[in-house]
Amino acid sequence: MPADLSPLWISLRTSVVSTALAFVTGIAAARLVSGYRGRARGLLDGVLILPLVLPPTVVGFFLLLLFGRRSWIGQILAQAGIALAFSWPATVIAAAVVAFPLMYRTTLGAFEQVNPNLLDAARTLGAGEWRTFRRVLLPLAWPGVMAGTVLAFARALGEFGATLMLAGNIPGRTQTMPLAVFFAAEGGDNSRAVAWVATMVALSLGGIAAMNHWRAAGPLPGMPFGSGSDASVAQEAPGQGADLAAVPLAPARRDALARREQPPGACGELAAEIHKTLPGFQLSVRLEARGGVLGLLGASGSGKSLTLRSICGLETLRKGRIVLNGRVLFDSREGIRLRPAERRVGMVFQDYALFPHLTVAQNIAFGLAHQPAEERARRVGEWARLAGIAPLLDRRPAELSGGQRQRVALARALAMEPEALLLDEPFSALDTHLRHQLEEQMRQILAGFGGVTIFVTHDRNEAYRMADQLVALASGRVAASGTRQELFERPGSVEVARLTGCKNIAPLRVVGPGRIQVDDWNCRLRVAGPLIGMTHVGIRAHDVQFVDGPEGENTFPCWLAGWLDSPFETTLYLRLGQAPEPGDPPRLEADMPRDAWAALRARSQPWHVRLEPGSLLLLVAGQQNPGEHS
Repeated sequence: MPADLSPLWISLRTSVVSTALAFVTGIAAARLVSGYRGRARGLLDGVLILPLVLPPTVVGFFLLLLFGRRSWIGQILAQAGIALAFSWPATVIAAAVVAFPLMYRTTLGAFEQVNPNLLDAARTLGAGEWRTFRRVLLPLAWPGVMAGTVLAFARALGEFGATLMLAGNIPGRTQTMPLAVFFAAEGGDNSRAVAWVATMVALSLGGIAAMNHWRAAGPLPGMPFGSGSDASVAQEAPGQGADLAAVPLAPARRDALARREQPPGACGELAAEIHKTLPGFQLSVRLEARGGVLGLLGASGSGKSLTLRSICGLETLRKGRIVLNGRVLFDSREGIRLRPAERRVGMVFQDYALFPHLTVAQNIAFGLAHQPAEERARRVGEWARLAGIAPLLDRRPAELSGGQRQRVALARALAMEPEALLLDEPFSALDTHLRHQLEEQMRQILAGFGGVTIFVTHDRNEAYRMADQLVALASGRVAASGTRQELFERPGSVEVARLTGCKNIAPLRVVGPGRIQVDDWNCRLRVAGPLIGMTHVGIRAHDVQFVDGPEGENTFPCWLAGWLDSPFETTLYLRLGQAPEPGDPPRLEADMPRDAWAALRARSQPWHVRLEPGSLLLLVAGQQNPGEHS
């Protein structure tokens, strides 16, 4: 070790201060760029990482032009008696500039790895942008932030070219270890140069090793729940591993749901007119809901989730109007645009979006930051009991099953007492057995909510069981709306018939009053409804009736072209009017119980089927004119 240790202390002091500057500015820049999706993002990113790709001497020369005595900044500083160039602050500026890109780029990568649904969930729970950043984004990105900090420190410790250009080599003032190495080697003192190199390598490797040890041994980062506005709540003892998702709500819990005080907006009135244009897709939806559960039924890509995100304010709309319980959430004409945190609209995301660094209790309490500690504890305890997750309050989401996570997400959304609750395919990640159990439990919980609930699904059976009213979406537009009975019994259009599970749909030709020819089915039918404007006919597979003989209207001989077994029923593929030739496609599908199929297959063919006029669906191609939903 050299006798003069001033380069060591200068380097350490410079690296610490410059790393602190890079830490603050790098995080701020990363947050700005991560939330920006404009066309200039690539240019902005390139400018910010430019000091990383340019030679350090070029960076130093640019800094000298910017802060030198002849620059306008230097002249302003000179009038205040400050000479920045060739001073210790100049070493800090040079080191901070070259270290900044590493801090910024590493932090940006960490930010972009965080699930954006987690940030959206925080916003719908009433968190502003600063709290969302402090409580969700930064803790989850913390390992990447720390990695960037260590790399920035190591880069600042080894900075040479920019420092020499801007701060010079003044022993005891600006001579850092890299400068000491250079001038020692230039002067032929190799032993001194080696000593400084070894010191720098040891410091850099020590910092990297300490970071790796912390990441391997430390818990998932997150701020203590008892700090700040998120004070702790009373927690019950954890369970012994039982899957509470399989436990039905106890009668006492159901009674508590019925008795609990209704939240504001219990009348539940929502009117939304939403227009949003995306590349290759246009959403234009108008719907109304008054209490109960409104179901949005549609195929993937029909605009269901986009509609929910627009209602809760996570999507920016250019045109439309959204009113909840008389309160305007968005109005393009009046310029009203409430932030998600101000809308009092709870949302359960498809992936549940539970904060992985927080416990179950902390997740439920997240939307209660402005409540007194006693009220937070009461609500967390109440909703944990109502959702059947009280023994899980001190666990983290990674320790929960899919059904338990769904319960936590629902309790978290309802604990803030929203005026509307949006459910984005909450059962899609669950197996069939667990799905049916949780459907019943969710119906019981929602019965105590009383506000507006919008339930999104692509499963027709799920929509029928969960929703009182249905809106069918197709290609970003409302294809039909009404009660669930109306949509299933009179879908009106080919799209809605398919959405509601009709397997048999074929073009029709009108051949007389109440008579149609269906070439795809090879039959002529009498129908019960008006035919004006109708282009297709459909019949649900379970409405195809097998009869004993050819007597009766709309009765035809049929032959079996194939069948498909499932555990409790069989789907038959039939050819009407004549036996199928090899390679002929089937004409009609029929569903029947397994025991009925066993009896039918024992009979000789042809069999006979009847297509009751009252069971036939008369349809129009494309979208019908939807009725207003109420």
